Amino acid sequence: MLESLLSLIAATGLLLGSPGPAPLALAATGATFGIRRGAPFLAGILLGLSVAIVGASIGLAALFSRFPELRLTCQLLGAAYIAFIAYKIASAPCTQLDAAQRAPSFRDGFILNLLNPKAYAAFLAIFSQFLLPLENTSLGYLATGICALLVATLVDSLWLAFGGLLRPLFSRPRAARALRIFFAIAMLIAVGYALWA
Repeated sequence: MLESLLSLIAATGLLLGSPGPAPLALAATGATFGIRRGAPFLAGILLGLSVAIVGASIGLAALFSRFPELRLTCQLLGAAYIAFIAYKIASAPCTQLDAAQRAPSFRDGFILNLLNPKAYAAFLAIFSQFLLPLENTSLGYLATGICALLVATLVDSLWLAFGGLLRPLFSRPRAARALRIFFAIAMLIAVGYALWA
């Protein structure tokens, strides 16, 4: 059981911690707005991830195999919303951020991960390969989902904190603009790769 748990933790950390739309958006939000103002966005991302966990565990793969156009529609909606978040990050003012500047919200984070194809693909892989071996299969899914969500909380918090560490660079307008554009482009590349793969 311990070996299965460690495998699950490692796989979840790698799948969800790799640079994708949500981690990059968190880093950009932390760098642009700071950790405290990015916390609601993080909470929304984690709630959206919880929906992805439930969706993957109750058979989203079966739904998408029966209605393949639904998968493409969800992927395109997710890509469009991630592009919107990338635009908000790239177009934020490079001068001193004031209190009126709006950071991505709880709702933005929730929608981002609700429509993030990487999240669903990651959890379909996790549930098919790293399900905790409990006698009761339902408890196995529940325990696996809770463990994965705890790992995701840690990983996503680290991405937000990483962005927060970059925040001092944002006192220099040229560096701030370059970092925002870098994060926005990286988000678009990540979502393009997810659509292409």
